[in-house]
Order: sequence, then C-alpha cells, then structure tokens
Amino acid sequence: MNIYIITGASKGIGKAIAEELLKDENNQVVGVSRTNNIKHPNYRYQPMDFSDIEAVEHNLQKVFLPYPEAQKLVLINNAGVLGDIGYVGEDMPNERFEFVFDINLVVPAMLMNTFLQVYQQHPAQKVVVNVSSGAGKYPIDGWASYCASKAAIDMLSQTVQLEQDKRGTGVKVYALSPGVVDTGMQGQIRESDASRFSTVEKFRDYKANGELASPEEAGRKIVSFLQNIDKYNEVIVSVRDM
Repeated sequence: MNIYIITGASKGIGKAIAEELLKDENNQVVGVSRTNNIKHPNYRYQPMDFSDIEAVEHNLQKVFLPYPEAQKLVLINNAGVLGDIGYVGEDMPNERFEFVFDINLVVPAMLMNTFLQVYQQHPAQKVVVNVSSGAGKYPIDGWASYCASKAAIDMLSQTVQLEQDKRGTGVKVYALSPGVVDTGMQGQIRESDASRFSTVEKFRDYKANGELASPEEAGRKIVSFLQNIDKYNEVIVSVRDM
C-alpha cells in the first residue's frame, strides 16, 4: 500500500495527480484542501484552509495517520496562490504578502516538518515533493510575493534534503516545477493589467496558441516521476525535463 498526501487536491494539478494515482488500487490518497471534488473508495478528504495558520496547526494530526502497512509515504505540497499582481510600493496591501507566504511557504514547511516527525521511525520509503515554479528562479515584475515564496520553497527543499542526507534517513525531497499548465492561476494571469505585469501578452499567447499543458498531462508526468524517483538525484527538478 502506498499513501499519497496531496494539498490542493480539489482542482487543477493536485486533482489531476490524485485521479491519476487512484487508477492504481495499491494507492491511497489523502486530499487536503478547502473543498472536495473527488469521490473514490481509496480517497480520504481532509478539509483545511491554509490561510488560517492556527487551524492548520490544530488539524495536522488528522492528516498524518499511522498507516502501519504503508510501503511508501509521499507528501505532495501542491497548493499555492499567485496573490495580487502589482508592483511593490504601488497600492499593494501589506497583508497580501502574509497571505501568499502562509499558503506557499509556511504551511508547506509545517506539513513537511510534521510529516518527517510523525514518520521518522516508519520503515516505508518516504518522499516529499514541494511544487515550485520557474518564477522562483528568475524575477517577474508584478509577481514579487509569488517569486519570492517559490524561491524560498526551493531553498527550503534543498536544505531539508541536506539535513536528511546528513542523518542518513533515505528521505528524498524535491522542488518540482510543473511547467506552464492551464489552471485557474493562468486565467488570473491573463486577466492582469499590463501596467502591473509587463509580459501579460506572452501568457495570453500561450493560451491562444495552445501552448499550455493540461492539468491531466502534468498530473501524468508527475505521477511517472513519483514512480521513477531513483532516476532523479537533484532536488530541483522540472516537468519539462521529463
């Protein structure tokens, strides 16, 4: 039995990953999100609002159950938000930075920390996948909080992998960029004002020219990656290289 814990599993890439994994009867999926859109005998829904840090802290034990029979334990930190698009110092409310960092960085760090603590002595293979973005590797005007949060998740992943290596745990940690995928976030990007995001037309062209991958395509590639992680020795990985 393999256990996959996926945040943001109600839509987009997270839902696609969950549905692809559930095609195998040996997989059980725990979906952690605000709403639920999956019904399957091997699927367990755990409601959680990542913008409420106190509630997340109080409900972590409901996510990480013992699973004594598990042969593989995988945490996929997929949930994320773009946040408000706009220039820092120009009508950007301070609380919006907190909102983006809580969802994109603080909660994934809490989940990863708890996952490693709870399953420290579990003999199963253990894997953490933090969904990252190319935006964490180069700046995009109007996306300061998103770019910074994804850069932080990359470094967090690399640091935790270094720690696991030093402890000899065998845990594998990855920061995975899924590429440009046709999700709700892309719709938000395309609706942006060019005065607040100078390259908006490029993203509109992605859609117009059919250059966006579907969530299902991205989900299949990510599941294939999870089934072949022995091939990947670097923490920072991209679906485009698969």
